[in-house]
Amino acid sequence: MEIEIEKFDNLGRGLGHKNNKVIFVEKALPGDIVEIDIIKEKKDYIEGKIKKLITSSKIRKEPICPYFFQCGGCTFLNTSLSESLDYKIRNINELLQKEGINYEVSQIIKSKKPLNYRNKITLKIVNKKIGYFASDSHDLVEIDYCYLCHETINDIIKDIPFLGIKNGLITIRVNYKDEILLHIESKDKLNNIDKLNELYKIAGIIYNDEVIFGSPFLIDKIGDYLFKISYDAFFQVNPFICEEIGNYIKEYTKNSHKIMDLYAGVGMLGIMASNNLKEVVGIEIVENAVKDALINKNFNHVENAKFFVADTKNILDKITNNYDTIILDPPRSGVNKAVIDKIKKEKIKNIIYISCHPQTLVRDLKLLYEQYEINNMLLFDMFAQTSHVESFCVLNLR
Repeated sequence: MEIEIEKFDNLGRGLGHKNNKVIFVEKALPGDIVEIDIIKEKKDYIEGKIKKLITSSKIRKEPICPYFFQCGGCTFLNTSLSESLDYKIRNINELLQKEGINYEVSQIIKSKKPLNYRNKITLKIVNKKIGYFASDSHDLVEIDYCYLCHETINDIIKDIPFLGIKNGLITIRVNYKDEILLHIESKDKLNNIDKLNELYKIAGIIYNDEVIFGSPFLIDKIGDYLFKISYDAFFQVNPFICEEIGNYIKEYTKNSHKIMDLYAGVGMLGIMASNNLKEVVGIEIVENAVKDALINKNFNHVENAKFFVADTKNILDKITNNYDTIILDPPRSGVNKAVIDKIKKEKIKNIIYISCHPQTLVRDLKLLYEQYEINNMLLFDMFAQTSHVESFCVLNLR
């Protein structure tokens, strides 16, 4: 099937039309004319992949990664960084407009490093081969280098076979000192741990949730702040953008007195906002992350912060108008509706909503919009070269 690509869809795929059906084509660009293989066909749409590039888009360039067309990781290595940034702004504005939210985003903060920025990746190991799965597939794309990852991670990828893992998952984290934390899930016996430690600064190895070498955490640095990060705790993958978000958090909380930080993780946002505040209370469901947050406040000499283990939907009685600002940084699924309803009921003055998923962000903003106005909204290119983006939205009670 031959098709002309008209624009990007909200997942960064090429979109066109044929025979009254919408066609989605992975790795295709606006202006391409392509012949496709059909991957999935439904009543109203078709998903396909490029079989042959007939006419190349003016914005197309040769990707630097040899795995680009097989791997499901990157989206925009075949076009310019500016095109990807324009897409992210355009996509969020289309979503806002669709939901009747009268606000237009115009600013996106670039990553200082658009390549080799990730401090964490998870790789699959299948029959001793290591790599990523292809998009919407369990077919392994074997790699020995990822252009999104920190160079220290790329260095160790080629030596992971020393460990003798036949099948499993391995998560690799790195910090500002090039220290490495490995979290391995596998049924295979590990070999050559000491040899790997001779080659790299291994901070710890966690095997099926048990520490078998070193420590179960890393210490990382964002700006002037130090953070302990356990192997199973959430922490942002782009330290350059983390620092920028911290600066905005400080700016938009400088007139607050008491803050509740929901989905607090290891306490990064609450700690960065803590200067000149009376109190910061952080809520996080992952116990190890809360243990980290309690240590992190001491690392950074913060005395006015408290952190608790809880599911946000189970602490509704704690969300009161004693807090003048609520920070929301939820997972991709967004904020529980009961939490939003409670925030509205208590008429919390200010909300800072940070999101890695535009669709659920806009869904939640629609619930808040009648009662709250958007003071500022901008984007951060946290996930450069992919279709994902970090949104930062400041809302004030009307």
